[in-house]
Amino acid sequence: MAYLPDGTPSPQPGPDDRPFWDACARRELRIQRCGDCGRFRHPPMPRCPRCRSDAIEWAEVPGTGSVYSYTIVRHPVHPALAPAVPYNVVVVLLDGADDVRLVSNLVDVAPEDVAIGMRVALAWDDTPAGPLPRFRRAAATETAR
Repeated sequence: MAYLPDGTPSPQPGPDDRPFWDACARRELRIQRCGDCGRFRHPPMPRCPRCRSDAIEWAEVPGTGSVYSYTIVRHPVHPALAPAVPYNVVVVLLDGADDVRLVSNLVDVAPEDVAIGMRVALAWDDTPAGPLPRFRRAAATETAR
């Protein structure tokens, strides 16, 4: 079952982020990395903001991290989301990807239990648009950075 209800708008890939979504379709979490200086970046962009190189790699990352920030949505921003409120939107600081943060949702955690610093692990969410990267509370074996 998908975390958000049917009818929720799906990601619309563009030229810079299409490889990210293609990797998600294969259930791989890949983040763009500079082919010259090695710096990770997200959202994807055509040029490295650090060294200005246009060399691009897509590196698989472990899929663990910690909640950097979050909000609990109590008023739906789209009519299809009305049955889901309250739901969370989390910003996850990914392990092994420099300071990359990914906006997602934390599944199977009550709104009042979401906390900054909470360790999380990737949980693929099967949606009509294909697998989307969501997160769940990490098991004790998944908490090492």
